[in-house]
Amino acid sequence: MNTHQSDPANRSRLRWRSRRGLLENDLILTRFLDAHEDGLTDEEVDALTRLLDLADNPLMDLILGRKEPEGEVDLPHVRALLERLRQA
Repeated sequence: MNTHQSDPANRSRLRWRSRRGLLENDLILTRFLDAHEDGLTDEEVDALTRLLDLADNPLMDLILGRKEPEGEVDLPHVRALLERLRQA
């Protein structure tokens, strides 16, 4: 099984999915990946992938701290990544 870091296609796909319709999301996610992509663990990539599955407005609410994760994204590694995104 390929890890995120060892598979250029996985890395490219993650960056592509980070391009969002809502400009604020796009800027935050792109800036975060520019600074941290090389060091992301597979668990952090899983957390980011789960966040990218959300629609733009719910994602923005989570990033800005207006809401906290619920349901399928309410996981410790997702919360940890959100904290990193909020500090970016």
